[in-house]
Amino acid sequence: MRRYIFLRIVQIVLVMIGVTVLCFFMLKVTPGDPATAILGVQASPEEVERVRRSLGLDRPWLVQLGMWAGNVLRGDFGTSYINKKPVSELILTRLPITLELTFFSMLLATLIAIPAGVISAVRRYNWVDYFLTGFSLFGVSMPSFWFGILLILVFALWLGWLPASGYVPWSRGVWPHFRSLILPGIALGLSLTGALARFSRSSMIETLVQDYIRTARAKGLSDRQVVISHALRNALIPTVTVLGIQFGALLGGAVIIETVFAFPGVGTMLLTAVNQRDYPVVMGATLVIALLYTVSNLFVDFAYTWLNPRIRFK
Repeated sequence: MRRYIFLRIVQIVLVMIGVTVLCFFMLKVTPGDPATAILGVQASPEEVERVRRSLGLDRPWLVQLGMWAGNVLRGDFGTSYINKKPVSELILTRLPITLELTFFSMLLATLIAIPAGVISAVRRYNWVDYFLTGFSLFGVSMPSFWFGILLILVFALWLGWLPASGYVPWSRGVWPHFRSLILPGIALGLSLTGALARFSRSSMIETLVQDYIRTARAKGLSDRQVVISHALRNALIPTVTVLGIQFGALLGGAVIIETVFAFPGVGTMLLTAVNQRDYPVVMGATLVIALLYTVSNLFVDFAYTWLNPRIRFK
């Protein structure tokens, strides 16, 4: 186990290095200049060059990357070009909102998709299975931003049940806070719901034909006991894998959903920073998202040992 953990940590470090290098050079080759974004298009070339020197943008790319990486190792993500605030402070302010939205959408997707997949597998090839399969295909196929707009149109503008946009903090009440999460959480978790339902169905169908399931039925156990106590736990292993992978996808999808619903999370901060060529904010936010993604996959591997005690890591 120790050797496995050490190797996974090495992999995480290598992934972080790759993400840092790739993000840095992608920012450098994209059109636009941070100095021009700060001063405006009316600034003179001398003023632009002065700001570039003050930000260190006149140095070679590898030197800039090395300086930024060295500062990150000391816990310093730099200072925002636009807000003049530490990037770590901006991320720590916005990250809890994005994580709350992500986990809320994952919870909704899990509570809907896993029972739907199990019911679809147990009652396969009848109208319930066809309906749930169609629902899962709808979830996988529908773009999250378009579904979010439809939710705003129906539940906010037509019916007036939920707010169309904005984030309400806990300090203003539990119910107002929860209401502000419902529509973006549903929009963000729709694709995950469809994917989880399909994986749960296929995994459950494969599990229900195993020998130990037939043995359990031969012992006289009810269908409910066989499905819940024997089949479901083993069938959840592929589903947990999908959850771990989709966690990163949800963090990426939060960029669009937060923009649609005007959520003050990391997604809107990252999109604004890209438009303003605020390189330190883009680099810091991307690195944090990549770190969360890789760590979540590590926890997924540990979850395997709980779901199936026969799995052991050397």
